[in-house]
Amino acid sequence: MRSTFKAILISRDADKKQSVGVTELSEDDLMEGDVTVAVEATTVNYKDGLAITGKAPVVRHWPMVPGIDFAGTVSASSHPGWKEGDKVVLNGWGSGETHWGAYAGKARVKGDWLVPLPEGMSALQAMAIGTAGYTAMLCVMALERYGIRPGDGPVVVTGAAGGVGTVAISVLSKLGHEVIASTGRPEESSFLKDLGASDIIDRAEFSEPGRPLGKERFAAGIDVAGSHTLANVLAQTCYGGAVAACGLAQGMDLPATVAPFILRGVALLGVDSVMAPKARRLEAWQRLASDLDMNKLEALSQTIGFDGIVDTARAIVDGKVRGRVAVDMTA
Repeated sequence: MRSTFKAILISRDADKKQSVGVTELSEDDLMEGDVTVAVEATTVNYKDGLAITGKAPVVRHWPMVPGIDFAGTVSASSHPGWKEGDKVVLNGWGSGETHWGAYAGKARVKGDWLVPLPEGMSALQAMAIGTAGYTAMLCVMALERYGIRPGDGPVVVTGAAGGVGTVAISVLSKLGHEVIASTGRPEESSFLKDLGASDIIDRAEFSEPGRPLGKERFAAGIDVAGSHTLANVLAQTCYGGAVAACGLAQGMDLPATVAPFILRGVALLGVDSVMAPKARRLEAWQRLASDLDMNKLEALSQTIGFDGIVDTARAIVDGKVRGRVAVDMTA
């Protein structure tokens, strides 16, 4: 009798109506790959919420096991870089979009997509960080490559109470930056200050159409919103500053002018976590292991079981989730 495991499956009927349910799969059902991983932990990211609710066209292969990231143990491998028993992490590469992802007891993927779980970090800690936290670290690294340093001035973080925002605040503050948190949830002000934010501003200051150039307020920024929010952050960035953009929570549009770029020399740094090269992934995970306070990680994250994934995915799209959500797949 073949061994089976639970999985969440997103399906679509002939009229393209989407449905989500729990099913039983076996290893024979998994997609092609040269490494099979027993999934020990995963997480619920904003993109996972979009996939499960169907509020954005994230899923591009049907049916789909969602879940864009996981941590676990290799159970079988024909890849020269991995052997049975290795602890690994996966972020992106189309997982949960074009390739069956994390919301199942096992996943089969390409070994080139994997990176080692940092020494001393548990699978649940890695997924408390997850793709959102890994993306936040990529944004910090992008600002550093551009030349932004502690002491240059305030760094604004939009979507501050979300997954990217909470980790970004924690890392930036530990590195010595002054951090300004922008959020639409004023009730989270004390929480954000505990993570390291020195000041809180209402996201309404950025969410409506603004001037091509505003008062210079920020040395740099990390933006998850896009649209008017990103345009206004750019317009209020100081001469020679930079903004790392990694999300589209408000929209894909960018209703800005060239004024910040040609009059203040502001740089817009695009950050992609899905297809980032392996060397950058390795650096990001090692930096997270050293530059993220694990006590803050515990404060900004919560852990749920498999049965809570779908409801949490819906809540995260509705803006009702604070910080990070790790999923214990072994519970």
